[in-house]
Order: sequence, then C-alpha cells, then structure tokens
Amino acid sequence: MSEWKQRCESEWSLQGAPMPGSLDWKSVFDARPLGRNLLKNPSPHGLSKDTPPPEPDLPEFPTHGPPRFQPDGDFSDWTTSLEVLPYDMSGIPEGAVVCELPQCSWFTMEQVVDLKAEGLWDELLDEFQPEILIQDWYEESQLHASIYQLQVKLLGADKSTVISEHSVNPSEDLSNYSHNWKEVSHVFSGYGPGVRYVHFQHRLKSQFMMEFYTTLFTGSSVMVRPTKTSS
Repeated sequence: MSEWKQRCESEWSLQGAPMPGSLDWKSVFDARPLGRNLLKNPSPHGLSKDTPPPEPDLPEFPTHGPPRFQPDGDFSDWTTSLEVLPYDMSGIPEGAVVCELPQCSWFTMEQVVDLKAEGLWDELLDEFQPEILIQDWYEESQLHASIYQLQVKLLGADKSTVISEHSVNPSEDLSNYSHNWKEVSHVFSGYGPGVRYVHFQHRLKSQFMMEFYTTLFTGSSVMVRPTKTSS
C-alpha cells in the first residue's frame, strides 16, 4: 500500500472501505473530501451561528420607498431566484379600506456538489456509502409562520435521477417573540449505489411594507463523514 493511500486510510478511518490501487491517493489526500464542508460560500451574509443574528433596524419614522424583495449579500457560488408572492387579503373584512399591506417573497439559493470532483471515488460511494450530513441555520425573523424551506437531493451521474431526498418546511411559533438561529440537519445513510451529486436548495422569506425585512441564514453545510456511525 502506498504511503498516501495509508495516510488516507488512517486519517479518515477508512479501514474496510474499498480503496482501489488505481487512484492517485496523493490527489485524494490533498482534496480532503471527507470531514469538510463541500458547499462554497456557506455564509453569504457574513454571519456566524455562534453570534446571535442582528436585530432588525427599525427606523423611528419609516419612509415609503420603492418595493424591494431580494436581500443583500455576496451570493457568488449560489444559483439564486426570486418569487414575489401575491398580497395576502385573507382576514380583511369586505369593504375595508387598506392603506398598506405587507408583501412577501421567497428568495431561493441552490448549489450542486459534484462528489467525485471534490475527491470522492465510485467504490466508496457505491459500496461503503459514507454518511452525508446536511446542516443549515436560519434566523427566527418572525415575519410569517412559514419563513424557511429546505430540499436536498442525492442525484445519480446524470444529475437528474433522484436516489434519495429530504425536505423540511417548518412552521414558526409567532405567539412569543424569539430571535435566534434555528438549526436544520439531516443525515443520509444507506442511500444505495449511484450517488454522484448533492443538490442543496433552501428558500427564505422576505417581507416589504414601507421597509424591507428578510430572513437570514448562515453555516449551510454538506459534509461526507469519514466513517459511518451506528444508529
């Protein structure tokens, strides 16, 4: 066994995992595909889950400006899209005069992780099937009962065949004010052979009414664990 193959096996506890001699193990070791976040630019707002999210800046005398629906941030490495939602007229009595209504929007961010390009190999993914950990943190913005959605798919080599998927669509408790980071996580295991890509997509809600307010996120992560853990 080559020195680099031994180092990979030892450092990542891959005893018993398929490690074909045809691989360039120095390149695998340098890529370090196991135990690191495979998403790029995981915190576009420059925030950390270890620090409470900033309180919204509430102006004393809000001024009416042009509608705005997309949050600020450096979203490089993310594919983004925007969905402006219609006004919610429910609960308004017939004939009532309404001067202002909040208008909401979903801001969608997604990335596709190429597992082999990150240094993983076919035999490991197909036979050993290491755990794939998904993690995300979103702000309790109190904007709406539904402010966050997550969908993650494990895809085959054609980038379209879905081998396994996980979705999250939580409801927020608006009865008490709370403004913290909320963790969302999931572990894919025993997902079967053929996985080559991870499609990570989350949506966060913003709201505009004279001023713009959004739901922040931080610490998005896709990580392949060095070893499988027993449940």
